[in-house]
Amino acid sequence: MPIITARNISKSFVNNTAICNLNLVINKGKITGLVGPDGAGKTTLIRLITGLLDSDEGELKVLDYTLPKEAKKVQEEIGYMPQKFGLYEDLTVLENLKLYANLQSIEKSKQQNRIQQLLEFINLKDFTSFLAKDLSGGMKQKLGLACALIKKPKLLLLDEPGVGVDPISRKELWAIVNSLIQDNVSVVWSTAYLDEAALCDEVVLLNEGKILFNGIPADLSKTMDGKVFKLVGNIKDRRKTLRLALKNDNVKDGVILGDSIKLTCKDKSLLPNLNDIEAENCRYENIKANFEDGFMNILNGNFNGESKLAQQIGTLEESKEKYLIEASNLTKKFGSFIATNNVNFKIKRGEIFGFLGPNGAGKSTTFKMLCGLMKPTSGTAEVLGMNLEKSSYKARKKIGYMSQKFSLYGDISVYENLKFFAGVYGLRGKSKTEKIENMIKIFELEKYRKIASKTLPLGYKQRLSLACAVMHDPVVLFLDEPTSGIDPQTRREFWNHIYAMVQKGMTIMVTTHFMDEAEYCDRIALIYKGKAIALDTPHNLIQKVSQNATMEETFIELIKREDNA
Repeated sequence: MPIITARNISKSFVNNTAICNLNLVINKGKITGLVGPDGAGKTTLIRLITGLLDSDEGELKVLDYTLPKEAKKVQEEIGYMPQKFGLYEDLTVLENLKLYANLQSIEKSKQQNRIQQLLEFINLKDFTSFLAKDLSGGMKQKLGLACALIKKPKLLLLDEPGVGVDPISRKELWAIVNSLIQDNVSVVWSTAYLDEAALCDEVVLLNEGKILFNGIPADLSKTMDGKVFKLVGNIKDRRKTLRLALKNDNVKDGVILGDSIKLTCKDKSLLPNLNDIEAENCRYENIKANFEDGFMNILNGNFNGESKLAQQIGTLEESKEKYLIEASNLTKKFGSFIATNNVNFKIKRGEIFGFLGPNGAGKSTTFKMLCGLMKPTSGTAEVLGMNLEKSSYKARKKIGYMSQKFSLYGDISVYENLKFFAGVYGLRGKSKTEKIENMIKIFELEKYRKIASKTLPLGYKQRLSLACAVMHDPVVLFLDEPTSGIDPQTRREFWNHIYAMVQKGMTIMVTTHFMDEAEYCDRIALIYKGKAIALDTPHNLIQKVSQNATMEETFIELIKREDNA
């Protein structure tokens, strides 16, 4: 039975058609995934369904009410969690829930019982006195979900609730939402995580406001049967081999999988000759296609492995230091709370070093200490042989930093942000103008040149952040969740840039919640409760758990073992 019916609906903004003549039926009692590239129209569609936006034309019915005429009735019976959920940071968990109960006009006599039910449901009953700003990312999302559920809805709309949330918290969120289905709540879940999309009952794949696929996720995966292969064996340089393979016209997509490489090609006979891609002692094996393979294919993803960003980087300055990033007994305390606890690691030139851990584990705190943005309580953080807390402006110019939260100036335009950061990094005159124009072209920001950066789609915000972090050709680059919430196509672009910059001699330290990205790194440190509990190559870490384990299973198992210890 339909819970949402859309007939020929369209919605346009200035110079942009967000939804184009869209027809859609979403059925009751299911989890329906909403996926697509950045700017595909997912958020606009959700806001139309909530009645917060009016369509320009067409007919939209939600819960048998006609929008926009009966928007108030719809809003009384739905729960909505937008991308930036409006938690009140200076209120406690309990105070936030009471506030939303009052906003939803829940009778005072029934509030306490409903709030206790939800605290049990989201497993936050021991955190009622915590301020919202002090919660981890996963806890904030669970509290946001509880606020959206305070008045039990018939329809729950979630706009990318898993963004910036670690795999353990995402599993918890998923379990919570699954249990809602048993309670007769229908769910529309917009997501950038395609492993989540594959778990949905049905999926709607949007691009440029149009539906490219609507059906069972497994049906999209099946379209790629016999077209996905793994290159295994003694691969000398995975990144170079992948780049060479992607240059072949028959190879449409490719990613690193630990010690192997996954390639998409319409027939095994058309795969590149092993000698041509410097993989002489290797072989191709058929592997099962997944939802992401079907997603990339339907969007005509076709990557050649080249990075225009790396091509315009000059010769990077050689360092006399063997290790370019070094943490020695690094510790940071906030009162009695230990955010980073005696952490040690060393990173060599030209290495991609992954820094993994659950929300609140201490990753961003460690990053800030390494960048000289935060003073350690004890221990040392050195980059290029210098302590950045005490180092000169000249030393800082050799380092790039892309923070976890969008840290650009939201009220000024894309061009003005680039101009400002170019000046901060000491670029002047012709070289400054050329670099800004290069970044606009490389990251396809031309149509947003004069737009305030706070209004950009998330993927374009991340592109702008990366452009500002690398425009001065840094020797060392810190990337704190650079791909959080962006679609697989843009993630491929980012990693193409990362691989190519490392080939130029750049050293990169990166945090991520995408477990497949962890396998793109040379080495990984897993941090938990402020401690580095594991440090090794992705392949070796997986072997410690099981030969057939995924990176996500490895991540969860190593944390379980630490808890048991």
